[in-house]
Amino acid sequence: MNLPSRRAFLAALPLTLAACVSAPGTPAMPPLIDPTKPKRYPRPSAEYVAMYGEVKDGGFTVPAVDLTQVNPAFLRREVSYDTDEPAGTIIVDTPARYLYLVLGDGRAMRYGIGVGREGFAWSGSAVIRRKAKWPSWHPPVEMQARDPKAKKWAGGMPGGPDNPLGARAHYLYQGNVDTLYRIHGTVEPWTIGSNVSSGCIRLINQDVMDLFERVPVGTVVKVLERPAAPAV
Repeated sequence: MNLPSRRAFLAALPLTLAACVSAPGTPAMPPLIDPTKPKRYPRPSAEYVAMYGEVKDGGFTVPAVDLTQVNPAFLRREVSYDTDEPAGTIIVDTPARYLYLVLGDGRAMRYGIGVGREGFAWSGSAVIRRKAKWPSWHPPVEMQARDPKAKKWAGGMPGGPDNPLGARAHYLYQGNVDTLYRIHGTVEPWTIGSNVSSGCIRLINQDVMDLFERVPVGTVVKVLERPAAPAV
């Protein structure tokens, strides 16, 4: 059976970007991993241990990831990926909890992601208009109203190892309008593969740092509203 190309599918996606804030009652896909029930996985190869080791960066230390807490299916790897999108495009498959950076020639770099429930409420196209190392975090007013910890940072939380945006952030725009969605790091790598109460698209800090070096401002981001064909 001939399936329609992803190019045709992506062109038909609705542009339903909205603010990256927690909206009570927003439906969410069931998590592939339950972040409230930590699991233990076999220790991966030395290659992965090195890939997710401690990093000194910008005066801060990104700690080594305890990979026994991360499902190995969500660790960074190059995969076969069938798409008509040009090299350099980012495709976010939120239902499968994967972000693909198209490399061309049927290949892509695949990263495991965590998605806040708001991440399932939008799909379509956006462009990275700004990137930041160790970004500051400004919790939305709605979050401040329900979370005393967020209210403490109403004026903005400086970047650093405890910042919920992690080591890097990519800011997504439609035209000149900030969608308020971000592709960013996380201080909780064990949540990769899950959806939690709020947040955008988050990667392990070592992964978002890798992505940051690969994509320039102006990169097109396509967000799928249903699972894509599996990569090999």
